[in-house]
Amino acid sequence: MSPTQTTLAQVLPLAKDLDENKVTPGVLGFVVFALIGAAVWMLMKSMNKHMRRVDFEEPAGTAPAAAGATGGTTGGTAEGTDADGTDAADARKAEAAAPAPSERKG
Repeated sequence: MSPTQTTLAQVLPLAKDLDENKVTPGVLGFVVFALIGAAVWMLMKSMNKHMRRVDFEEPAGTAPAAAGATGGTTGGTAEGTDADGTDAADARKAEAAAPAPSERKG
């Protein structure tokens, strides 16, 4: 009798003692779950690092320009002129012609 047959003869009676209707994930299930958990942890760590670099505050000069670029006239009349008499379309053209602020490096 070969060693493989001897081992099978000893192990097979133990397998019959197990409940055939019971399914467990075993070691492979734990390893896969642990790898997924480690991957999620690494993604969260990377996301936190990137979110710390984001600058949420707008520069002081861009807030009024952004409000005018949306098409609404703040404090103007129905004809499309502002309270001081300037045309809203002229203001948008001036904003478009202005140089864009330099991008934040970092």
